[in-house]
Amino acid sequence: MDIIIIYCTAPDNDVALAIANHLVNNKLAACVNIVGGLMSVYSWKNEICNDSELLLIIKTKKDLYHEVELSIKALHPYEIPEIIALPIVSVSNDYAEWINSVTK
Repeated sequence: MDIIIIYCTAPDNDVALAIANHLVNNKLAACVNIVGGLMSVYSWKNEICNDSELLLIIKTKKDLYHEVELSIKALHPYEIPEIIALPIVSVSNDYAEWINSVTK
């Protein structure tokens, strides 16, 4: 299956929208959901951090992963942004065709 989901967290709505709009406008993603209300607890530079973030759920093709990653890194303020790709086990044919039709 050539469809993947990429998770990326963002610190605020402006960053999330900039990334989502860039990816969709440049046909690197078919759709980006922005989910609010996320609380992230993580270790960074020997400190435990608790931050409010937004989660981007990016639907794209596997062969676009590298371009998506480069785009996120260029637009993201974090030193190391979360960019995690997950394989899709199953997807409806109609949805997969739509993703393929609106991306590069």
